[in-house]
Amino acid sequence: MHLSAENLPFRELNERVKAAPGEVQIDNCYGQPFVGSGCKDKSIIIYGTPGNALGAYLDGAEIVVHGNAQDAVGDTMNDGRIVIHGHAGDALGYAMRGGKIYVRGNAGYRTGIHMKQYQEKRPVIVVGGKVGSFLGEYLAGGLIVVLGLGVEEIPVGSFTGTGMHGGRIYIRTKQKLSGLPPQVTAEIASDAEMGEIMPFLAEFAGLFDLDLKQFAFDQYYVLKPNAKSPYKKLYTAH
Repeated sequence: MHLSAENLPFRELNERVKAAPGEVQIDNCYGQPFVGSGCKDKSIIIYGTPGNALGAYLDGAEIVVHGNAQDAVGDTMNDGRIVIHGHAGDALGYAMRGGKIYVRGNAGYRTGIHMKQYQEKRPVIVVGGKVGSFLGEYLAGGLIVVLGLGVEEIPVGSFTGTGMHGGRIYIRTKQKLSGLPPQVTAEIASDAEMGEIMPFLAEFAGLFDLDLKQFAFDQYYVLKPNAKSPYKKLYTAH
């Protein structure tokens, strides 16, 4: 089914998307929020720039954006996949608890904030370019990978992993990371640790027609919670 979102209020657009069976293609999408929110068995292809909270509470559907996306993509997402061929705004994957988000370009501040995992539910975010400050803030679970493709500097901003107490953050860079909060340790990823993210790197390469060899075998840092300086120390006297 094809829909044109031009001059269409977001509530009406979302009602049509949810009512449509199977694959839905949305053309001329310019700022309508909540597209695909809560969807399960559906494929949504978007041309344009959807508004905030794209795929919020997504529960198994796939969303592909041929363009950029605004803030809070995949907010509290439970399952499914979101693929963005451009850039994403702030709070990408906020409180995400399952599924995968792939961004070809850059993402804004607070990517992966409050991500969490439970048993087999393990959320994954892969960003091809760079991200802003507070990456993985209060991270409780899941995987975040920042590839820094086409970026000369370290591809993350300040305060990476502030309050982090679970999960892993992988950053592709040849430069030594510095200025991390005490709740985080950073070491060059081992072969075994690289094996953990290799399936997602391969999926990323396939989605965006890239050569996996150009970035999968470079140096990555892996960031983990620091057991010697845990998250609770942010809030307790010592």
